[in-house]
Amino acid sequence: MRFSTGPSEHSWQPVATSKTNAAEYWLNWRVLICSVWVLSSVVMAGILIWKYEGSTPAGEDGGEAREEPVGTVYDDESWRPCLKEIHPAWLLIYRAIAFLVLLALLITTVAAKGGEMFYYYTQWTFALVTVYFGIGSLLSIYGCYGLLCKVDDDRAGCVGPEAENAPRNAEDTSWYHRGKRSQSQDAHLIRRPVAGFWGYTFQIIYQMNAGAVMLTDCVFWLIIVPFLAIKDYSLNFFMIGLHSVNAIFLLGDTALNSLRFPWFRISYFFMWTVAYVIFQWVLHASLPIWWPYPFLDLASPYAPVWYFLVAMMHIPCYAIFSFIIKSKDLVISRLFPQSYLHFN
Repeated sequence: MRFSTGPSEHSWQPVATSKTNAAEYWLNWRVLICSVWVLSSVVMAGILIWKYEGSTPAGEDGGEAREEPVGTVYDDESWRPCLKEIHPAWLLIYRAIAFLVLLALLITTVAAKGGEMFYYYTQWTFALVTVYFGIGSLLSIYGCYGLLCKVDDDRAGCVGPEAENAPRNAEDTSWYHRGKRSQSQDAHLIRRPVAGFWGYTFQIIYQMNAGAVMLTDCVFWLIIVPFLAIKDYSLNFFMIGLHSVNAIFLLGDTALNSLRFPWFRISYFFMWTVAYVIFQWVLHASLPIWWPYPFLDLASPYAPVWYFLVAMMHIPCYAIFSFIIKSKDLVISRLFPQSYLHFN
């Protein structure tokens, strides 16, 4: 069944209730308060990013031990699985399959509905998850290539991750132990290369997706679907896929990867939502069209309350994913204490 793009008795697309491109729509106290909420989110997110994002790794500075900054991302974390027994090639295969499936679903949906699908926050997030797996596949290829270079004693012409610290023979597998920090380990003796631009970008997109996927899928399945059931609206393949496959693949990648999940990067999640809100504001200031989500409508006297509540929803949605990662950390570290590479 095709999703109807126009209002009908079986469509959940709302009808425009006011002329959004009129001056009186924007020049009022509701817009002012909502703008304060949006601006406050940007300022707080900017402060967190400026304070914590990207620093030098742990080591010695003038003979004194230097703690590892919370924003540090190491080069191998983007492609190394969380268990030493799992070869990075398996993570590569998983990410490649996820990327191809998500890309195919995205292209099919665009072909069926057109570019207007990106009118929704859900499609923005789905596209971002697709980009995540695309970049992740390339980084996994990079990591696997580096490991192949290490196995070969004659590494002439091979430039891969941690090449300078590569083991000389097959029996030397100590490179895996660099990921497992312990109190008895001399951190200053180990020099793990810090991630470059793409490593940090991949980490940031991962944490943006974590919150955004939880937000979109929880709202859809817990709020919108019951509402559609009351309206006797049947879900189709596209709607189910866009609100489930991305979360399934992202959770699967989380189970396999060794990426960190510091709380300060919730700031990027806020920035992602702010970008969508500003996009909607600019669009509605230019065209008198309906809002994709009724709670974004600035004509409502409750708009400031809705905007505040949506902003607050980011925290529990992000916390849900953080809890999932901590649970994974606890369970796997107990089941495989000698094999689990603990980065968080």
